[in-house]
Parts: sequence; structure tokens; C-alpha cells
Amino acid sequence: MSRITKVTVLGMGVLGSQIAFQSAFRGKEVTAYDISDEAVAAGRAKLDALVERYQQDLGDAAAQAGEVPARIRATSDLAEAVSGADLVIEAVPEKLEIKTSTYEKLAAVADASTIFASNSSTLLPSDIAPSTGRPDRFLALHFANEIWKRNTAEVMPGPETDSEVLAEVAAFAEEIGMVPIVLKKEKAGYVLNSLLVPLLNAAGELLAGGYADVETVDRTWRLGTGAPMGPFQIFDVVGLTTAYNIAVTKEEPVQQEFAAILKRDYLDQGKLGIASGEGFYTYR
Repeated sequence: MSRITKVTVLGMGVLGSQIAFQSAFRGKEVTAYDISDEAVAAGRAKLDALVERYQQDLGDAAAQAGEVPARIRATSDLAEAVSGADLVIEAVPEKLEIKTSTYEKLAAVADASTIFASNSSTLLPSDIAPSTGRPDRFLALHFANEIWKRNTAEVMPGPETDSEVLAEVAAFAEEIGMVPIVLKKEKAGYVLNSLLVPLLNAAGELLAGGYADVETVDRTWRLGTGAPMGPFQIFDVVGLTTAYNIAVTKEEPVQQEFAAILKRDYLDQGKLGIASGEGFYTYR
């Protein structure tokens, strides 16, 4: 059993709101933070929308989900958000300069005992650790989208992470209904993305290169492997903003073309994936 009872989530986007909701759903005292009152209000709407999704997917097990949003404090004051927190989970945009700036501000106001965890899907703990002021109490804690169903929590230490901190965060993950996947050392992509990203990259290249359309790629993968979803369906779950932010950093021309397609044909049209009701596919 962990000693983590008070949790703060930085960032009330798609995944940040899910982490906050799931933690509160499983009994933790949760505060959610975002950079402005407008962002907090948008995050509140995401929390409210999660009630129906939990009830649809979990049935009777989510009977109390309607009470969760009211139990989550939300604020745009960083010092207030992290005061007394046992664990701060950062889920801000996937750009190193944003994350390091966030941690520099966080380190100045958080308690010395607070554990910091990044939900980064592409950056290593060692990329971020110098800005935290506490590399021994910092690690990565990576969740998959729709965490109430895809309940993995990859726990990845940095070179200086204390072993007791690693164990504490793994125990916390289990307490909020996750299956902790503990890595022995840092690895880009953790376990899940080390397997998944090559598939998604290949799908993007097939589309950007004009070899096959979205439906053909997905149908081929489902038929050939028995998988329930094709790569473009997975992109919609992950979110096309995240897909774009990753693709645009790649040097390969075909990945740059895929990023351009994502921006022109999807993001600029408000098609962000399942979260917006439309991405590569349309959802109710």
C-alpha cells in the first residue's frame, strides 16, 4: 500500500482529465490544474463528460461515477494546486520546452517531499530531470488513453530515481485500478509504444506515400492479425494532436508529409479523434 493520498494533475487535457477522474474515482484526494481559468473550465467539461463514458463502459461498477467531478478541486493557481500533494502527475503538451518550464515553476512551489511524475510518451526522464530540482524523486508514469479500459500504467525510472519512489508510484498505480508495468531503466517508448509506434509510423507512411487509404490499411491489419482495431483507429484513440506533434518532429520526408496531412485535413478541420467525435472516422 502506498502513502500517496493527495494527488495533483497538471494539465486538464484529454489524458490529464482522465488521470484526475480515475484517481478520484478510486478514492484519492485530487486537485487538477491548468494554466488559465478558461482552460480549467474546459477541463471541467471533460470531467463531466467522462461520467457517461465510465457508466457506459463499466456498467454497475461505475454507479458512483456521477459524484466524481464534484470531488475534484480545479484551479489555475499552481502553488495552490500542489500545496500538500504527495504526488504531482504532469500531463502538459508533449514539448520539452513546455515541460521543463513547467517543472522549473513547480519545483519552486511544491513541498520537498512531493514526488513528481511525467506522463510523457516520448521524452525520457533524463531529458526532464534537471529542471525538476529533485531527480531522485522524479520518474515517468505513462497512461494509455481511455485509462478506465486500457488500464496500463508504465512506471519508468530515470538514472537517479530512488528505488523506494519507484515502488511507491507502482503501488499507487495499482491502487487506482491500473496494472503497473515497471521498467528496469529508461527506454524511449516504454514497453507499449516500443511495440506500437513502429506500427503507427508504418501506417502513416502508407497513407502519406499514397500506397493505400485509411480503411484499407486498417482492414488489412485487422484481418491479418485478428486485432480489434487498425492503426488509424488507434490514432483516433490516441488523439490526432498527439500524432501530429510526434510526426512533425521526425526528419523523414514521408513523416513530414504525414504531419502535413494531419494538420490540413484533420486538425485544421477540428477533427481531433474520438475526443472531438471525428478523426479518421466519425463517432457518435
